[in-house]
Amino acid sequence: MTSATTTMNAALPAEHREQLMRVAREVSFEAGTRLFEEGRRADRFWIVRTGTVALDLHVPGRRPVVIESLGQGELVGWSWHFPPHVWHLGADAMSPVRAWEFDAGTVRAMCAEDPEFGRAIAVWVGRVVAQRLHASRIRLLDLYAPYGSGGLS
Repeated sequence: MTSATTTMNAALPAEHREQLMRVAREVSFEAGTRLFEEGRRADRFWIVRTGTVALDLHVPGRRPVVIESLGQGELVGWSWHFPPHVWHLGADAMSPVRAWEFDAGTVRAMCAEDPEFGRAIAVWVGRVVAQRLHASRIRLLDLYAPYGSGGLS
């Protein structure tokens, strides 16, 4: 699964994209801005319009490890969708970023009110989680596994 299959435009039908975009708010971040921190409350999410966001993972005794870089059309943040709504990763703006921001509570309420919309959002977020898990595994094997032990099966 590539990031091209998990962008909002590829993952959501037009009617659900339009429904979601009704609650979007335009925001921007300067390069170096920390969007969220692993372990903190996940109360919003973003879709990148321009720029790059790096997702990182805390590794005890080391600097955070960059797992994946996200660009145009990609979802930044999935932890808002699953209780206990706490970030599983961290994120930094690697360049100036323009994005659409969404209030997690509002979108969760929309999902509860419209099961078809909710299912589309859940499938999209699930695909993103699967992709990020795969990217995390590959990155951590690249960094920490003994040579030759990282075969993916």
